[in-house]
Amino acid sequence: MRNTSSRMAIATTLVATASLVGLTACSGGSTSSPSGSKAPITLTLNNWGEFGFAPLIKQYEKDHPNITIKINNGDYNTQHQNLQKFLVAGSGAPDIAMSDEGYIVQFRGQADKFVDLNTLGAKDYNTKFLDWDWKSGTATSGEQFAIGDDVGGLAMCYRRDLFAKAGLPTDRAAVSALWPTWNGFIATGEKYLAGSGGKKFVDSGVNIYNPAMRQQQVGYFDTNETLTMDQGPKVAWGIATDIIAKNLSANIPTETPEWSAGMQNGDYAVLACPSWMLARIKSLAPATTGQWDIADMPGGGGNWGGSFFMIPKQGKHIQESWDVIKYLLSPDSQISIFKNAGLLPAQPALYANPDLLNFKNPFFNNAPVGVIFTTSAKKLTQQYQGLKSGVVRTAVENALTQVMQGKLNAQSGWTLAVADAKKAATS
Repeated sequence: MRNTSSRMAIATTLVATASLVGLTACSGGSTSSPSGSKAPITLTLNNWGEFGFAPLIKQYEKDHPNITIKINNGDYNTQHQNLQKFLVAGSGAPDIAMSDEGYIVQFRGQADKFVDLNTLGAKDYNTKFLDWDWKSGTATSGEQFAIGDDVGGLAMCYRRDLFAKAGLPTDRAAVSALWPTWNGFIATGEKYLAGSGGKKFVDSGVNIYNPAMRQQQVGYFDTNETLTMDQGPKVAWGIATDIIAKNLSANIPTETPEWSAGMQNGDYAVLACPSWMLARIKSLAPATTGQWDIADMPGGGGNWGGSFFMIPKQGKHIQESWDVIKYLLSPDSQISIFKNAGLLPAQPALYANPDLLNFKNPFFNNAPVGVIFTTSAKKLTQQYQGLKSGVVRTAVENALTQVMQGKLNAQSGWTLAVADAKKAATS
């Protein structure tokens, strides 16, 4: 879902981008000053999930009384599919469109349908972002059709209360020491299953497959856009189906009522946690405050998710849309977003900002999330994402879901996954 850039060490980037803290557009400072003489306008912003924008947008509207910002928060796949339809139709796109990393390469092929953000001043930002993240929003002809908001550093959330009942350690360092590898994670799951009286360890095989997949050197495609199912996907499939076969998975599909209820009721004790997942847990299971904690991800760091801002050329308020994006990308806004929604900035100079680095999340037993996710990000080796990575991932997830449902075994499920991935890659 993004370009691999293993040569770009975060530690080096911190030095090179130390000037970011002085970035303009803080708290709306670089946007147009409010004026009662300006005609009122409404800007639309399409996204999905928990982004932590609401309090910032409210303040922006207060500072700019002629501007109303309408956030359309919809289903993940539908939002991306609809944007594709709007681009083809030539109308219907929002003023500000957001894309997940899994689809950004697809939209790069349609860069001519988005405003070149360099014409609005984005070129001044190119040293402020992670190198691979910036390049993910750069068209082959050089236009900056997208600019990153966040990346999804990986960790593992777990229920302290459920671990204690199962006779497992609860201290986050001790828990991290249980699973330096995925084999250690599976062994811990078997101990939990025995100690809990048969309660499930993880929510679903799909939510193990995805982070395991994102840690692999080669993902769904190599840099020549050749489908590579026998590399990273096959390794991650083996990890996920092993967990399913050992009865460690509750096999609950993500973002369903059962998934939310299970999060609250303790139907599973561990949940893969890219940084953006923290807001989902807090929102869906508010009564579990203090019961969750955060440990390291088996196998080291990695990236799962992340998003980008884009401005479709269809829009009638290009400058105003860019002003809003700059405001949301300012250091103060990005730190607010991290604290409210857990989204880790794509701007590494902020990783040394004390307000972010020292932040502890009270919902997660005061876990030092600033340290946890910046440390995870520093271990990140970005995986190349192909033009069809998004649709191929969906095809594999659908096959894995059938394994969870008992309709297919691991081998027949893999055969289906490969066949459907090939169809998706060529469609």
